[in-house]
Amino acid sequence: MNATIAAITFRAMLGRRRALLLLALPFLLLALAVGLRAADVADLDVSVGVLQRFGLATLLPLLALIAGTGVIGPEIDDGQIMYVLTKPIPRRVIVFTKLAVAIVLVTAFAVLPTLLAGLVLTGATAQVAVAFTVGVLAGGVAYTSLFVALAVLSRNAVTIGLLYALVWEALLGSVAPGARSASVQQWAMSVTDALTDASVVTSTVRLPVALGLLAAVAVVGCVLAVGRLRTLPVAGAE
Repeated sequence: MNATIAAITFRAMLGRRRALLLLALPFLLLALAVGLRAADVADLDVSVGVLQRFGLATLLPLLALIAGTGVIGPEIDDGQIMYVLTKPIPRRVIVFTKLAVAIVLVTAFAVLPTLLAGLVLTGATAQVAVAFTVGVLAGGVAYTSLFVALAVLSRNAVTIGLLYALVWEALLGSVAPGARSASVQQWAMSVTDALTDASVVTSTVRLPVALGLLAAVAVVGCVLAVGRLRTLPVAGAE
């Protein structure tokens, strides 16, 4: 971790425009949860559906995409990353710092709102709120590592990330069992399923497999991002 890089990245990510993007989706999730509870229609099936389809399947990947690509992608696009690369800072430290900032943002704007929404909808019933919170956190680390790597590897990271989240996971995942199982969403859902007794929470992937795949995505994402930064020839950089 590098405190200076982290502070600059937080300042850039929490600017007015990006802050509005980060706040919009969690606000909608919390507003929906409060509305359903106020209307007294938030039974367990409805509550799990909201937490899974809105929290885990929509809010999480989009927030991770905004945070993961935003912490480093714009700096690469406009060339400002070169000012960092010319400093005597190891490339792995740059990547880990950017990744840590992105994970903190995902925790603040996706994980915590999921916990609050879960508590509003289900209270302590079957530990559903806690289960989804842990699942979203596990999936958030994997998503964020993936999107940070994409931001370093490609200038079209946002487009590629949207195609993955919306086409592969959402569209193909709804009709093709193979695509559904090969997704961060289902691996995170497996973690959620393991932490609650609610029968409406189900996953298509066994927990040991899901944990291994989540860890693999996180590690591979870091390795690819560090490797790509090391290929950028900048005088004075490691």
